[in-house]
Amino acid sequence: MTKTRLLAALIMAPVTIAAILLLDTPWVMALAAVVFLLGLWEWFELAEIEDTLARTVLLVANLALMVAIVWASRSAAGFSYVLFQLASVIGVAWWLIALAWLRVPRFASDHETWARMFKLAAGALAVIPAWCALGWIHATAPNGHLWLFTGLAIVWAADSGAYFVGRKLGRRKLAPNISPNKTVEGLIGGLVAGLAVGLGGALLAGAPVAHLPLVGAVALLATLASVVGDLFESLLKRHAGVKDSGHLIPGHGGILDRIDGVVAALPVFALGKALLGF
Repeated sequence: MTKTRLLAALIMAPVTIAAILLLDTPWVMALAAVVFLLGLWEWFELAEIEDTLARTVLLVANLALMVAIVWASRSAAGFSYVLFQLASVIGVAWWLIALAWLRVPRFASDHETWARMFKLAAGALAVIPAWCALGWIHATAPNGHLWLFTGLAIVWAADSGAYFVGRKLGRRKLAPNISPNKTVEGLIGGLVAGLAVGLGGALLAGAPVAHLPLVGAVALLATLASVVGDLFESLLKRHAGVKDSGHLIPGHGGILDRIDGVVAALPVFALGKALLGF
């Protein structure tokens, strides 16, 4: 499984990195929208929306909201990212609520309509703000493409660090009622890896050395947010009684299994970067 997981990552990572570094922001956002909406489709399935037509209508509604945000951001004076910034703030607020939800893992765990409604709202609040944060980061001068790469690399490094450290050294369970395989040692490994990659990426993006402590703080917060995103998806899978959100990516599961940490970390990284001015 580790070999398959590594091979899949070696294929996906170069394509993703090339798109971020070489394409203009509108194209990056368009490609990201496809990926995020595929993840949202899997989210609907975890929310037990079994009817394909119903899932399609919900997906189109979320796509329409994305389009509306872009359309409303256009003006004769140019393109404004104010709505993207507002959405990012909403995203950060949502993940704080999600953290509280994780403390009550049985909440919305049944199969009633009201429980599905909570999970559908959670899907929109997770995916759309993350997509807005992605566009906001990439479009920010100077070197927005390098900063977006750094934000994503923090999550990738944290995920890998947690996986390998957890396998080798993991003893104490982090959240046994939600994800029994995650450990405190894995969390520490992920934090160290995310911090190291965040600092290295900041230097690559042109940040002065004086800003590295600020970058480090945001990298740690983004890593912690990615853990919340990962745990929340694990909670949805536990409620649905499935191991993976899908089977599209060999060794990795579904699209949502790969972006669960990203959708939580991007709003935190974007907002932290803007507030601390690096």
